[in-house]
Amino acid sequence: MKHSITLNVNGDTYNLAVDPWRTLNEVLREDLNLTGTKFGCGSGDCGACTVMLDGRAVSSCLTLAVEADGKEILTVEGLAPSGEKLHPIQEAFIEKGAIQCGFCTPGMEIAALDLLRRNPGPKEDQIREALAGNLCRCTGYAKIVEAVQDAADKMKSNQS
Repeated sequence: MKHSITLNVNGDTYNLAVDPWRTLNEVLREDLNLTGTKFGCGSGDCGACTVMLDGRAVSSCLTLAVEADGKEILTVEGLAPSGEKLHPIQEAFIEKGAIQCGFCTPGMEIAALDLLRRNPGPKEDQIREALAGNLCRCTGYAKIVEAVQDAADKMKSNQS
């Protein structure tokens, strides 16, 4: 039996009927065509599927879509909704060469956003700890950490 849910994704509202066992990741990718959120391990270990749910980073592969009913969801597509101006985190990832194959990038960027909202001036060890749940297949961690540090500076500058 399908459940009627309302998802608020990247500022848009979607009314859907979903099977109770479908994950948020499946609904985002298959029903809403928001494929920036990746499906990696399916067990919450790799972080490729990280999205913000009511302002908190979660693994969308472990979150049932019905659990997200009525909540605010931010995917990587929502970081730069107009598609014209990138979010400072996205700019920093490009400028610092933190994108290799790109598979981990959406989850890393959302995890970085979660960190920077809680701690606008993290030290390197705090960045590494915050991103520990996100795996990079290409082992580009040094450049990713540099990008998060740069994004923190950019976001502070934008607030002044």
